[in-house]
Amino acid sequence: MTKSVLLITTACTLFIAASCNSKKEKKEEHTKFLITNPIKKDTSITKDYVCNINSFKHIELRALEKGYLKEIHVDEGQLVKKGQKMFNIMPNIYEADLQKAKAEAKVAEIELQNTQLLTDGNVVSKNELAMAKANFDKANAEVSLAQTHLGFTNIRAPFDGIMDHLHVREGSLLDEGELLTTLSDNSKMWVYFNVPEAEYLDYIISTDKDTKKEVQLLMANNKRFNQKGLVETIEGEFNNETGNIAFRATFQNPDRILRHGETGSVLMTIPFKDALIIPQKATFEILDKRFVFVLDQDNVVHQTEVTIGAELPHLFVISEGLKLSDKILIDGIRMVKNNEKIETKFAEPNEVISKLAVYAE
Repeated sequence: MTKSVLLITTACTLFIAASCNSKKEKKEEHTKFLITNPIKKDTSITKDYVCNINSFKHIELRALEKGYLKEIHVDEGQLVKKGQKMFNIMPNIYEADLQKAKAEAKVAEIELQNTQLLTDGNVVSKNELAMAKANFDKANAEVSLAQTHLGFTNIRAPFDGIMDHLHVREGSLLDEGELLTTLSDNSKMWVYFNVPEAEYLDYIISTDKDTKKEVQLLMANNKRFNQKGLVETIEGEFNNETGNIAFRATFQNPDRILRHGETGSVLMTIPFKDALIIPQKATFEILDKRFVFVLDQDNVVHQTEVTIGAELPHLFVISEGLKLSDKILIDGIRMVKNNEKIETKFAEPNEVISKLAVYAE
């Protein structure tokens, strides 16, 4: 009795296993893989470039004369106006020099007047009068020079701007040319960013190269600056070490949000005309190379290398390796092998892209 039960149980087990295997094979035989074509569209990508933010004007303020720093009239970080007094160097010596020069000019003026009278009476020659006139002119020039030196003791803002930190304090003994502070005009900013050679060439030979390109600025807090900028100039030489060339964009800065020395990223929109687009999930990577499975007329898959021209959300722009008429596998990539024949189900490219929840303009 026990042997009969055992035999029946074994037979049932084998039958069930065979039945399952049969169903599995049947299922595998009828698996259909989703395929589609690449699609051509006019689209664009936004590229970001690390940038340096500089003030439109940024200068060093230095002492033009030697002397003790008598007064500082401004504070660090202060917005100053053009002509506003910022520093005052002890003027005593320069005031004395001016008084001396004025006195010597007065003496020269009297000598000139006396010589003029003598010349009119034919007592002295006209050469004597010319010498007196030259001495008078020289004395006046000395007055002007002394006035200039005295003026240098009052250092005023050459333009509206924000003052940086102080490098000296009141009472400091200054040398001629010593750095006092720096001044930045932040009403507009020059933003420099480096562009690779290939992208520079695409930009410079584009049909709208003479139109100033609009860009945006992503600040360090990952928020976009509230003003748009314009690419106004490109530097004259490439950096031989990096292969890049510097672009300069100008941003208006009415609220003085940006300061000299900040960093961020420039966001530039690059258009692609008739771009060949495929879903990113249709590709796979082997040793830093990107591949897709392309099907021939017999539905045999062939591993094909492609070159990515640009990356969009969930999409790749293909620059080499595919044609518009190619059929590519978009699902089940890990389930097939190169040169394997498969059963397929075709989906329209627009339908595939719409399910990726992205927009290709």
